[in-house]
Amino acid sequence: QVQLVESGGGLVQAGGSLRLSCAASGRTFNNYAMAWFRQAPGKEREFGAAITYSGSSTLYADSVKGRFSISRDNAKNTVYLQMNNLKPEDTAVYYCAAARFPPSGNLAGVGPLYDYEYWGQGTQVTVSS
Repeated sequence: QVQLVESGGGLVQAGGSLRLSCAASGRTFNNYAMAWFRQAPGKEREFGAAITYSGSSTLYADSVKGRFSISRDNAKNTVYLQMNNLKPEDTAVYYCAAARFPPSGNLAGVGPLYDYEYWGQGTQVTVSS
C-alpha cells in the first residue's frame, strides 16, 4: 500500500503561483511514476502532468504546458507541481497519483490514460479573477 497526501492548495489571484506537494509513504519502489490530475466541479477528472522516477520523462496536458512544471525529490518521497500564471479555469481539486512504470520509460508512449493505482485525497486550488 502507498499513501499519498497532497498539500499546498489555496486561494490565489489570477496570474499568481502555487506549489503543490505530494508526500508518499508506505510501500514504495523505484519504478513508480507520479502524476497530477484535477477535477473541477461538475466535470470529469482530467490529467495534468506526470513524471517518471528518474525524471527523464515528463508529460503535460496542453492546458497546462508552459505554465506548470512537475518535479520530484526521491530522497524525500515527494513530488511537486509548480503552477505559474494561474487562470480561473485552473480552479479544481488537484489529486496526486502513482503507478508502476519503468524508470526510464517514455510517458508519451502511453499517454495520460494510464492505470494509476494509488491516489491522494486532493487539495483545493481556487484562482480568482
